[in-house]
Amino acid sequence: MSQPARSFFASSRLTLVITLVVLFGLGLGIRLFDLTDLPLDFHPTRQLLSALKARGMYYQSNPGVPDWQRKMAVQQWKTKAEVEPEVFERLVATTYRVTGVQLWVARIYASVFWIVGGIFLLLLIRDLVSIDAAIVGSAYFLFLPYAVVASRSFQPDPLMVMLTVGFWWLVLRWSRTEKWSWAVLAGAVGGLAIFIKFVSAFFVIGAAVACALPLFKRGALLRKPQVWVMTTLGILPAGAYLFYGVVLHGFLGRQFGGRFIPALLLSPLNYVQWASMADVAAGGLAIMLGLLGVVVARDRGVRTFLIGLWAAYLLFGLVFDYHVATHDYYHLPLIAIVAVSLAPLADAVMSYLAQATNRPLLRLLALGSLLYGLLGVAWDIRAGLKAVDYRPQAATWAQVGDVLGHAPNVVALTQDYGSRLAYWGWQNAIIWPNSGDIDYHDVRGGSFKFPELFARLTTGNTYFLVTDFAELERQPELKGRLAGFAIWAQGDGYTIYDLQKPTGQ
Repeated sequence: MSQPARSFFASSRLTLVITLVVLFGLGLGIRLFDLTDLPLDFHPTRQLLSALKARGMYYQSNPGVPDWQRKMAVQQWKTKAEVEPEVFERLVATTYRVTGVQLWVARIYASVFWIVGGIFLLLLIRDLVSIDAAIVGSAYFLFLPYAVVASRSFQPDPLMVMLTVGFWWLVLRWSRTEKWSWAVLAGAVGGLAIFIKFVSAFFVIGAAVACALPLFKRGALLRKPQVWVMTTLGILPAGAYLFYGVVLHGFLGRQFGGRFIPALLLSPLNYVQWASMADVAAGGLAIMLGLLGVVVARDRGVRTFLIGLWAAYLLFGLVFDYHVATHDYYHLPLIAIVAVSLAPLADAVMSYLAQATNRPLLRLLALGSLLYGLLGVAWDIRAGLKAVDYRPQAATWAQVGDVLGHAPNVVALTQDYGSRLAYWGWQNAIIWPNSGDIDYHDVRGGSFKFPELFARLTTGNTYFLVTDFAELERQPELKGRLAGFAIWAQGDGYTIYDLQKPTGQ
């Protein structure tokens, strides 16, 4: 007769409490390290989009700033694309009333969102498999280096992941109890996840279907009032926003264009790039172990749940075929999926470790070894965050804005679609496309005509600013054309051409 599996981390209440405090305390602490550095370490274009929106919201009702800055801040906010509801930005703008405009406010919120998501993940895996597997999965979720950097970012994704994982746990609780309280909570949290970012719908629906299928025969599920309540709560927030953005105002329809490119479904290279982006975000070894976890899962309900999550991710990637191959942060939900999928393997390993360390000294040595590994990972992440200091860039971009005089007649080939220039330089500009934009235009079947574009963007404007010189080298036609104009000003990291003074070259 086999002995019941022992728990490694829950061998005593004290051990479990200390483990959880260290795990989540260190997870939050490493995210708050180098707190005040500028948000340029991870997809600065996306982070500065939210930063500009939050500043505009705050300045709109702040009488303590110059009138020209208030008008420009509000303009920068209003003219930026509104893809998702501006919930995170509004939260940060509200906090600015206490702290002033401090970008580290968003970093704290995003970090807390991810930590709360880790708590939901712990509860989910505990209920699916065991507390030991839950701690291992949470450690991966919290200390994966990519996840640490990404979860500090000012964008809706950390909040979306938190709500999505929260829904997974809640819908699992509902499927096992069929209580109204879990149904209402699951529907509300799932609806909020989809409202924050529409792509969450794939992962919400995938988990819901996986939890519902084993419980009911076909047809019986639809006769459950709780299912209809959850569905209504899940659809209502995002549905109302879609109606507002598509039907009433029309701004959302433009944002959905170009997300799906049918030709890429037949491109082997696109799938290679998709796998590469997934590897960047979640780690190839972890993905492999996660998939093996699906295979070795003994409990049929656990395997069904994991298959539902992976099927949702696959469908998501096929629908957003361009973005999953070019944007690594589109794979943030994959980190949570892999963390859950590691549970069956983690449970087996930790059960063996619990049996092998049945004496206090061996248990202490094993715990010390695991702590050493965790601290080593955290230290490496700390070193990476400390390696680059972005703070001096604020003064550099402010100088560029001052040189240009915050004039409205500027064309620019610059980083992050002009977001750094706009945020710290208080300088709006007409943005010249980079080579990636040109390639994307070609993928969608368009054609890039340099003479027409140059004439359209520069006619009536006075200056052409260049700060991204690597990109200029990738566009020799533009470089040659600008050489035909006099240099109006030049400094460390920037050159300004006078479009009104051709040199005849």
